[in-house]
Amino acid sequence: MPPFGFLTNHGLTLLCIAHDPAVRIRDIAAEVQITERAAQRIVADLVQAGYLDRERVGRRNRYQVQTSLPVSHPARRDVDLNALLNVLPEGSSTQRREAMPAATA
Repeated sequence: MPPFGFLTNHGLTLLCIAHDPAVRIRDIAAEVQITERAAQRIVADLVQAGYLDRERVGRRNRYQVQTSLPVSHPARRDVDLNALLNVLPEGSSTQRREAMPAATA
């Protein structure tokens, strides 16, 4: 296995939410293998950046991924978030995590 991961914790969190928009922070943390506090911070980052909308439904949050936003990469042109999500395989973040070393947020 290479000594690096291709997806950051932000990317893995976004994939987790795209797979289940009603996912709990506790479940995101377990899936991505980070602390609940780190998951809260990452979700707040994604909301602030506009990649997620958060709506309160009863005692839980429901998220909507803004797939039309571009994902900037310094070496390439902007890539549509929806195109990126469609390329990445379905399956749990944990399965992806077990196949790679921990990525940093």
